[in-house]
Amino acid sequence: MELVREQVFLNQYHYDARNLEWEKENGTPETSAEVTFQLIEQNEEQNQTSIVAVLQFMVVKDEFVLSGVISQMNHIKNRIVNQPSEFSQEEVQGLAAPLLDMLQRLTYEVTEIALDRPGVTLEF
Repeated sequence: MELVREQVFLNQYHYDARNLEWEKENGTPETSAEVTFQLIEQNEEQNQTSIVAVLQFMVVKDEFVLSGVISQMNHIKNRIVNQPSEFSQEEVQGLAAPLLDMLQRLTYEVTEIALDRPGVTLEF
């Protein structure tokens, strides 16, 4: 799959210290991450499909909760995609990789500053 990627875009990134008293009354958050794809354009003249890959996440650790949205526009050359379900698992992983990299980088830097010690490394 030949891709032309635009810059990864940070839509939202939120760091919260854990509030265990609040969680007792309202429930404990759970870690989740989901990548979805939004079809933007199918250009048959150029044989190209444009999609946005979107990562929505919540990362729950002992001391903090991270949440947010990261996205990236991708132009797939020499292929018309009708539905995101047409992507193979390998293609999905390739499209999601820059979003996960951004989440890892942000998390390391923010937690290093917030906790005043080496940052937290996420593993996917």
